[in-house]
Amino acid sequence: MKPSTGDLSLAISAIVVTVCLGATSAASKEPSNSTPQQVFDGMRQSFRASQAKGVHARYQWDLSGPNGGQWWIDVNDGAYKMGKGKIDNPNVTFVATDKDWVAVCSGQLGGTWAYLTGRLKVRGDQGVARKLGEIFP
Repeated sequence: MKPSTGDLSLAISAIVVTVCLGATSAASKEPSNSTPQQVFDGMRQSFRASQAKGVHARYQWDLSGPNGGQWWIDVNDGAYKMGKGKIDNPNVTFVATDKDWVAVCSGQLGGTWAYLTGRLKVRGDQGVARKLGEIFP
């Protein structure tokens, strides 16, 4: 049975909320003038190796805007690497503006609304995307 559009948007919303809540709790709920780099820096502190055991996944962020850029995370069996730039063959890619990504992560912009209005795009394996929120709570 093929999932309905509503089911898909709920799944995307859950992914976005999980990922962003992990990022903002890691970044100590950075104020709205935060940058994506501050969100990613905060994620480093929340990494849970036990949740990453057996996981092999590559995540890419393509964020436009004055503080935008590309960031990536490569999770490999309990360890991770993170950096700026592009990673080869990502399993999941998040696309948004810098301000929208930070707003979603800080709770100022709803993840579902951002997704449904095209302000946030999530491309790739949804299960792998959800796992990111467990690895970086």
